[in-house]
Amino acid sequence: MIIILRSEASDADIQAVEQKIRNMGLEPHVSKGVQRIVVGAIGDETKVDKEALEALPCVENVVRVMKPYKIVSRDSHHADTVIDVGGVPIGGNKLQVIAGPCSVETAEQMQQSADAVAAAGCRLMRGGAFKPRTSPYAFQGVGVEGLEMFQKAAKAHNLPIVTELMDVRMLDTFLDHNVDVIQIGTRNMQNFDLLKEVGKVHTPVILKRGMSATISEWLMAAEYIAANGNHNIIFCERGVRTFETAYRNMLDVTAISVLKRETHLPVIIDPSHAGGKAWMVPSLARAAVAAGADGLLIEVHPRPSEAWCDADQALSPDQINKLMGELKGIAQVIGRDL
Repeated sequence: MIIILRSEASDADIQAVEQKIRNMGLEPHVSKGVQRIVVGAIGDETKVDKEALEALPCVENVVRVMKPYKIVSRDSHHADTVIDVGGVPIGGNKLQVIAGPCSVETAEQMQQSADAVAAAGCRLMRGGAFKPRTSPYAFQGVGVEGLEMFQKAAKAHNLPIVTELMDVRMLDTFLDHNVDVIQIGTRNMQNFDLLKEVGKVHTPVILKRGMSATISEWLMAAEYIAANGNHNIIFCERGVRTFETAYRNMLDVTAISVLKRETHLPVIIDPSHAGGKAWMVPSLARAAVAAGADGLLIEVHPRPSEAWCDADQALSPDQINKLMGELKGIAQVIGRDL
């Protein structure tokens, strides 16, 4: 760690910084330049209270040399991690498409959705039994009954299920209903108590990026899960909020390349929530696969116009079938399989 002092820092200021560093268990090393004084802190950076150093009046800036995230960092595990979800690998050479409706509505709707997802060649199914909505008056999901309908429909096609956990009090219920992948939504990316609890189980977790989160914040959120013991983490980029109003969110395709450099864990893309319109989903999905994503999370409904939630962005069975063919061609060009 490097501590940059203000140009007017006195000898007493330097000594105070040195003592602070020693109190944290590190060894200070002072370098006096023409315009700046730099103090290096040698040792285990995890012991350093960065904010305590920045609070010193003589300190201008504190720069970490080591990455604050350890377990999820590629430095700790150079090979790509492949996560097994009920026999379906996420990561590695094979791409996976997780498809299904935004929300669980009825048993018939889920059966028809599962039929469509399986027929298209998707190997995992998504669906929300509990829905976080901007408006308190909007449909919030059908709850535990939805989990039961979801499992019944998916099991008919041997599809592992992905569903969102909003409340830590429902974790045991999710485990009792054999949820294969727990999704942590964008609004809960920094719900640290929730992250700690899903870190104590071994069920794979899809961690969506917060709508205004930096990649560093996203990686640190994943570290909360990993630090508590669960290393089965999948990053999901779903678009970030910008000033633009022509589409729902800005899909940050660049994040794929950055994450692939920073972490060994799989990275998937949610083009449905990025564009917010069904006509945008195919082009965003194609771009994500070409950019190196390990998979996609796509909303599919048997009758999109009748969907109880996010009807505008859901693909029909015919549309997902067509898209899967296009994605397979792109995957083959870049040496991967779908």
